[in-house]
Amino acid sequence: MLTAIAAIGWLMLYSIAGGEMDTWALPQIKRFGMGLALLFVVAFVPIWFWRSMSGAAYLVAMILLLIVEFFGTVGMGAQRWIDLGFMRLQPSELMKVTLVMMLAAYYDWLDDKKVSRPLWVLIPVLLIVAPTILVLMQPNLGTSVMLIVAGGAVMFAAGVSLWYFGIVAAGVGGTVAAVIFSEGTPWQLLHDYQYKRIHTFLDPAADPLGAGYNIIQAKIALGSGGWAGKGFMQGTQSRLNFLPEKHTDFIFTTLGEEFGFIGAISLLALYTLVLVFCIFAAVQNKDRFSQLLIIGVAVNFFLYIAVNLSMVMGMAPVVGVPLPLLSYGGSATLVILLAFGLVQSAIVHRPR
Repeated sequence: MLTAIAAIGWLMLYSIAGGEMDTWALPQIKRFGMGLALLFVVAFVPIWFWRSMSGAAYLVAMILLLIVEFFGTVGMGAQRWIDLGFMRLQPSELMKVTLVMMLAAYYDWLDDKKVSRPLWVLIPVLLIVAPTILVLMQPNLGTSVMLIVAGGAVMFAAGVSLWYFGIVAAGVGGTVAAVIFSEGTPWQLLHDYQYKRIHTFLDPAADPLGAGYNIIQAKIALGSGGWAGKGFMQGTQSRLNFLPEKHTDFIFTTLGEEFGFIGAISLLALYTLVLVFCIFAAVQNKDRFSQLLIIGVAVNFFLYIAVNLSMVMGMAPVVGVPLPLLSYGGSATLVILLAFGLVQSAIVHRPR
């Protein structure tokens, strides 16, 4: 299923580049090959080893986030990458997996009677908040939200009392209100471009040639695809460069334009199969670490899909979250395949 999804991405990248493999499709195929090899290596290693390495993996990801803060590469106004020469590594992507590993190992170690006690709830909250702050400083709002939601999902699955989630929900409501009312004040909580994204989300037509351009063009591309699309390599919005970031964040709009509703729903069906597979794998697994790990990976995968599709359809502000295995990029592809390697390890080495 993962290979089928990735293959659709290669077709889209080939189409977007005007029938050239070397521009985006071939590099993405090579990265997928590396990631697939990594998946098999990780899958063959017993899950108990990955449980024991969770703390070290989380610490390495935190160190990489700190390196980004001081020595990271800047791109499109954000400092999110470490330049390795052959590729640019985005540590925030790695943190999505290592955070889930760390929380799963923590709750596997913790006695069930302590799960909802304040002191033992504070520790995972700190584990979530620390990397979230570093990612927000890059700035990267989309990944920050994903870290919080995925971490909260693991805590929920571990059995943490719903009262804590009620408190968090109230806090989120207060934070949203503070963000809204802080705009234009000396204590403004977000960057100007982030407020611009919010305004664009609420009314893209207010600035059709500026901040609202991306969303408007994305909607035009999706709507023009109709039921069956315009045909492979026949998408005018992408071929004539009306679509922004057409090979990364907005690649779904190209799919919708060229293959229409049928192509879009087929892709969503493949994504759904992957998520259903993860749910069944978690339910059938009797190892607590494995269960929480699989749930965390599934939630992360779902968030990639939900945030990206909501963004390109104008249902959420543009936050720069790629569509998994379709969008062009190395870090996200490798990390997603690494995560599913952990899922396979949990399945292969589960208690019988």
